[in-house]
Amino acid sequence: MNSSLVAGIPATGAEPAAPARTPTDWKGGAMQGRIRRRYAAERRFRLLGLSAVVISAGFLIFLLVTMIGNGARGFTQTELKLPIEFPRSTLMIDPAALGGAGKDAALAAADFEGATAAAADAAYGEGGARLLSDGAWLKVRDAVAADPALLKGKADIWVPAATGIDLAAKSEAAPEDEATYARLSGAGATRTGFNLAFLTSADSTDPTLVGIWGALKGSLLTMFVTLVLAFPIGVLSALYLEEYAPRNRWTDLIEVSINNLAAVPSIIFGLLGLAVFLNFINMPRSAPIVGGLTLALMTMPVIVIAGRNAIKSVPPSIRDAALGIGASRVQVVFHHVLPLALPGILTGTIIGMARALGETAPLLMIGMRAFISSPPGGLSAPATVLPVQIFLWSDEVSRGFVEKTSAAIIVLLIFLLLMNGLAIYLRNRFERRW
Repeated sequence: MNSSLVAGIPATGAEPAAPARTPTDWKGGAMQGRIRRRYAAERRFRLLGLSAVVISAGFLIFLLVTMIGNGARGFTQTELKLPIEFPRSTLMIDPAALGGAGKDAALAAADFEGATAAAADAAYGEGGARLLSDGAWLKVRDAVAADPALLKGKADIWVPAATGIDLAAKSEAAPEDEATYARLSGAGATRTGFNLAFLTSADSTDPTLVGIWGALKGSLLTMFVTLVLAFPIGVLSALYLEEYAPRNRWTDLIEVSINNLAAVPSIIFGLLGLAVFLNFINMPRSAPIVGGLTLALMTMPVIVIAGRNAIKSVPPSIRDAALGIGASRVQVVFHHVLPLALPGILTGTIIGMARALGETAPLLMIGMRAFISSPPGGLSAPATVLPVQIFLWSDEVSRGFVEKTSAAIIVLLIFLLLMNGLAIYLRNRFERRW
């Protein structure tokens, strides 16, 4: 071939000689130095990563050890043995009245509080009633209601001890309480066991009577409202934006707005709930339905983003195959795309719900920080939630609330771990690999 016909090659003259290439001298000093520096940089990077993991694990272990160390004592309760001679007490109650329809009225009319205080003074000396919890008489009342035959003689009933005696049993009380506890313990009048009332009762001003059930039930009702509202609206929004929405500036504006809403501080949603649901619609304060509506606004963007990512991960071939056999667009979406994207949607939803469960700021704004002494009876009944209950207890001056706060945190962490465990199970159970 004539060289003049080849572009880029001189028509005349010799072609320039290519520079001679020499093989890499891997054993040379310069190359060995570069290799050593490269390996050292890699070792430093691995060391930094390991240090980050160790520091994170250290903080986590410190948190768990501190919470479990303090909270484990919150699940125990010290009790005193209270001997009561019912025939000689001030109780004016007929045992026969406890077997009929007037049982509750008979129990309410009897002076169990005074009889319990008198029995404590008789058993432990003057001022013995101060050794008992304010709710000790409730144990006496429940014992009589369960066995009316007790009214015919003398009985030893275990009742909750006062906060000072309870803390003395855990070596955290003042010296005088420690001495009193040692005297009672030496006489065999004390015992410490699992505090079941902590899991079945609601809030109280006495740390020996407080329970977590009221706040836990409020959290469950609030999460129910949040899930019922946020999940269908969020999933349908994700389906529309990903499958039907036209690609124009309005769609882009909506997508950017949703992404920004997912990063908005939660207290902003609390202010929105306060303005819309309480001040404008006049819904009840401190109600689970208002808390659920507020948290649904906060959780919905997270579900939309997780749903869109899950829908995007479904291969286009699935849609093409369904359309090829005559399926309509709606059938493609609801019979093929949505079931395949559901594991990812559920995972994102549960993670969003776990975040909502731990939120405190938006619920404080809508008044869910009130003192509620009984579990909520419905969605519109006054209620509080676990994070707010922890916040309120942490602000109490009584030393007995310290361990109750840690115990409540343990309950909240267990709840969160269960929700995250459910998310992992759903992801592994329904996940499809393409």
